[in-house]
Amino acid sequence: MLIKVIKAFFSLCALTFLLVTAFFLDFTYKTFSARPRKVQTDAIVVLAGGKGRIEEGIRLFRAQRGKWLFLVGVDPMVRKSELYKPLPGDPLSENVILEKSSRNTFENALYSRDILLEKKVRSVLLITSRYHLKRSALLFRNALPAELEIYPYPVDSSKIRQDWWFHVGTFRLLFSEFYKYCLLRAFFLFSPGELRPTVTGL
Repeated sequence: MLIKVIKAFFSLCALTFLLVTAFFLDFTYKTFSARPRKVQTDAIVVLAGGKGRIEEGIRLFRAQRGKWLFLVGVDPMVRKSELYKPLPGDPLSENVILEKSSRNTFENALYSRDILLEKKVRSVLLITSRYHLKRSALLFRNALPAELEIYPYPVDSSKIRQDWWFHVGTFRLLFSEFYKYCLLRAFFLFSPGELRPTVTGL
């Protein structure tokens, strides 16, 4: 009897390991295969905190890929003029909004939701680091009205390497994101619409 229990335990462990490995490989494949989409949106939302994110958001804003530019999670000490100085022909700085209260991805989504609904935005280009993209997109899609279009836009980072299996730091970062992503998927599976506003205003 004991031997059967032990065998069943190890079989369960092996099956769990295989499933986690398969889901993780799928996660990494989709992370690295994500490509920026050339779309025109009402707003560009940049999750500040990662290298190159704000610069890319400003570049796209200058190219008029969005009417609004929301820089979310910016350091409270930073002024708008330090990040964006319009040149001749550039969009007005009045259309650049800094959000300085949120300090994590969850708060990024909730605080962005309030601003986006206030401005009656219907489509968003969501900019963040590549490794952070799937979790951010999942949170925003569940925090914003279902009819609001979200286009995830990855920014490459020196923190991750495509040959991640050779780099312990990249593996740890990807697996940490995978773990958090799975927790969120489970949360929204059992609590769909928990973060979504009941009145959209769109």
